[in-house]
Amino acid sequence: MIQNIVTANNQVTVTLTGSILVTEAAELREKLLQHANHHGVHFLIDMQGVNFIDSSGLGVLVTVLKRARQSGGDVVIKGIHGVVKEVFELTRLNRVFQII
Repeated sequence: MIQNIVTANNQVTVTLTGSILVTEAAELREKLLQHANHHGVHFLIDMQGVNFIDSSGLGVLVTVLKRARQSGGDVVIKGIHGVVKEVFELTRLNRVFQII
């Protein structure tokens, strides 16, 4: 889940670990949207430590992306690999998010 959130100016760096499942999605959504409502906020979401994500977790990321873009910001996802990378490719979210 959330290991760390660091905010500096309009940059929010979020480090996630473990599995992102329906049981954690509401809490994750709430914490990220607190930052997404600020004008021009840019998220860097480090998912190097994430080994699984379900549709609820993907939904949270899409919601945060939409909210950030509506306010002039964006979301960059870093470090996806393995099953998580496959899920992004199968859902074509690798074409929606900037992934580094």
